[in-house]
Amino acid sequence: MTTLYLFGSAAPPVFEVAEVIENAQARGWDVCLGLTPTAGRWLGEQLPELEWLTGHPVRSEYKLPGEPDVWPPADAILLAPATFNTVNEWSLGLTSKFVVGVVAEAIGKKIPTVAVPCVNSAYARHPQFHRSVDALRSMGVTVLYGEGGFEPNQPGERRPEGYPWHLALDAAGAIASPAP
Repeated sequence: MTTLYLFGSAAPPVFEVAEVIENAQARGWDVCLGLTPTAGRWLGEQLPELEWLTGHPVRSEYKLPGEPDVWPPADAILLAPATFNTVNEWSLGLTSKFVVGVVAEAIGKKIPTVAVPCVNSAYARHPQFHRSVDALRSMGVTVLYGEGGFEPNQPGERRPEGYPWHLALDAAGAIASPAP
């Protein structure tokens, strides 16, 4: 079975992750869930259910030196929702967070990676955000941002059509198709 690392940061769409896991599994993926520390706190009560659903521990911290890796190797990575902070940390190589460290290393390991930002229009106006998106794309990351991907909403607003999870899973499938 092909392994998808599904990573999420603390934005409202992360609350939909159980359904996303089920959809990814229906597409043939073995899903391992990683969360930023804040996203992990947001989903704290759901973590046992999410571990049961994936069959793997949910991770938000680096393992200690000498500890075995509890996940199979990734065939693809999907980082969604990717907040303003996560996108900028990743682009700049600031890897104090587990999920950012894994996706930063994935570039060098050539693990196919998709990112779907989740930022409001105020954050999107910050010049570093666009530099970060451009930098990640230049590193080979598929970033679904702008037309055909995530488009920023106004602060405090959610789009009626919701977060584009279907586009995220389609893109993950396109870069590393799971085994039938």
